Amino acid sequence: MSLSWFFLLLAGFFEICFTVALKYSQGFTRLIPSVITVIFIVLSFFCVSQAMKVIPIGTAYAVWAGIGAAGTVLCGILFFGDSYHIVRLISIFLIVVGIIGLKLVHCD
Repeated sequence: MSLSWFFLLLAGFFEICFTVALKYSQGFTRLIPSVITVIFIVLSFFCVSQAMKVIPIGTAYAVWAGIGAAGTVLCGILFFGDSYHIVRLISIFLIVVGIIGLKLVHCD
């Protein structure tokens, strides 16, 4: 895996982190979670910008957003009591399949 794909995966992970921290910030009313949210936002954007040096913008954005969306839904289910209805789980699976598909058709 190239460094650009590593940066993209890291950006997706940081996106998950900032959305979970955002939940804990309670609308930026709690200082520490708010600061953590901003730090992870900056890290996520930095990493995705590094990935976009090599990976096409459409692919990079779709993978970044897909990792963030799927990961955030899973965190919601695991940590916040969100619904784990079968349709939600199938939808997450389809996002992951889409991410894998984008990686397979992109050769760098």
